[in-house]
Amino acid sequence: MGESIFCFRKCRLGRIMGCIQLILGSLVIIVSFSSLLRFYSAGFFMHDEDICRHFYGASDVYDHFDIIALTSRVDEVLKKMETLQDKIEKIVQEMEKNKDQLHRSGISKLEYKRFLEEEVIKPLYSAHIALRQIRLPKVENMTIKEDPLINTFVIEEIRKYITLKENRHKKVNIYGTEGIYNTIGHACVSMKKELEEYMDYDIGSYCKDDWNIAQKLMINGCDPLPRRRCLTRASKQYQKPYPINESLWRIPDGRNVRWNNYICRNYECLSSKNPKRGYTKCSGCFEMDKEELKWVANASLPVDFMIKDVLGIKPGEIRIGLDFGIGTGTFAARMREQNVTIISTALNLGAPFSETIALRGLIPLYVTLNQRLPFFDNTMDLIHTSGLMDGWIDLQLLDFILFDWDRVLRPGGLLWIDRFFCNRKDLDDYMYMFLQFRYKKHKWAISPKSNDEVYLSALLEKPPRAL
Repeated sequence: MGESIFCFRKCRLGRIMGCIQLILGSLVIIVSFSSLLRFYSAGFFMHDEDICRHFYGASDVYDHFDIIALTSRVDEVLKKMETLQDKIEKIVQEMEKNKDQLHRSGISKLEYKRFLEEEVIKPLYSAHIALRQIRLPKVENMTIKEDPLINTFVIEEIRKYITLKENRHKKVNIYGTEGIYNTIGHACVSMKKELEEYMDYDIGSYCKDDWNIAQKLMINGCDPLPRRRCLTRASKQYQKPYPINESLWRIPDGRNVRWNNYICRNYECLSSKNPKRGYTKCSGCFEMDKEELKWVANASLPVDFMIKDVLGIKPGEIRIGLDFGIGTGTFAARMREQNVTIISTALNLGAPFSETIALRGLIPLYVTLNQRLPFFDNTMDLIHTSGLMDGWIDLQLLDFILFDWDRVLRPGGLLWIDRFFCNRKDLDDYMYMFLQFRYKKHKWAISPKSNDEVYLSALLEKPPRAL
């Protein structure tokens, strides 16, 4: 009896061990098979070059990276150095052949100095500058990125222009970005996905309601955008605009706006009392009772200039101008009452600014800070700016902008800097930027905004510059 029980237990233990071995064997087979599959998919059966490319993510590493342009710039520097070396070696060989003649003639120190400057130092310096201009890409999360096409251009001014201008003090700017790309269309290289989405449509059909994609491309420097062969959508309930004698100081009919891409879905929602209206700048822009007081009602701050005072400086001379800011066109509406035509720049930054300006019977210009103004030289009587630029803006970016404004402003034209604000410690830098053109000062005022910030307003006249 005891022996049979012992045998039963032994057989049972043997079966259990056998089952365990069978399970473990199956797991080994499964793990081995899956490992082989992983090795195959990872490229262990590829050539060495393919393995390297797979494991180091070559398809991602070279994304947004102009390797051809970088190679071209490196070759350019190497060629300069090689040319210089060949030239020096040739001169040394000639000097060796004619050493007796050179010994008899004797080279003065001045001639030797001139030779070094012209034949050695200048070419070496040129190669050095070319080497310094090469912009090596940055590695972020195993992905190499560079400023799009930066190594394609040799002229330093172009390179400075298209390089990202990061916001001062790491602030987020009015566009909601951390910097600005001045555009020559080069940024489209790094926005291939968005640009292809923008151009993906059926020819002759209705366009998608995708103005926000177009605006994203513009803000990030992919501009000018290509033309499209699709039909722009309008609001399904579109109504004719109010007549001009009503439209200037009346909120437009909300049925004329496509609200799909905004947080607010009507003009009532855009009240400054609504904390969820979807935008932060220009509080009260959509409240006409507040807008009607701007630039005409006496203010307590010396930085608030009145339109009548500005126009009184050049009576009858201010006829056309540009308002570069963010708003619903109130400055242009007020100037229209004075028979002055003002074009207002506008982007739809969380609210329908462009549509509102047009529905008020005014002219919206859909441009960003990135762009060169689409006006000919010396044509504008007035440029007014308010609310768009402040202490976040990079000084080099501001320099390019101000030179462009100077280009389109006619001799004797007025530049009105309206309530520009910045940190107190940055005020001297910005004052220099505005005064560098030696404009005549008609008005200049500074007022405290807070403990750390100040307002600056100025009215400056461009001098005549004859050839």
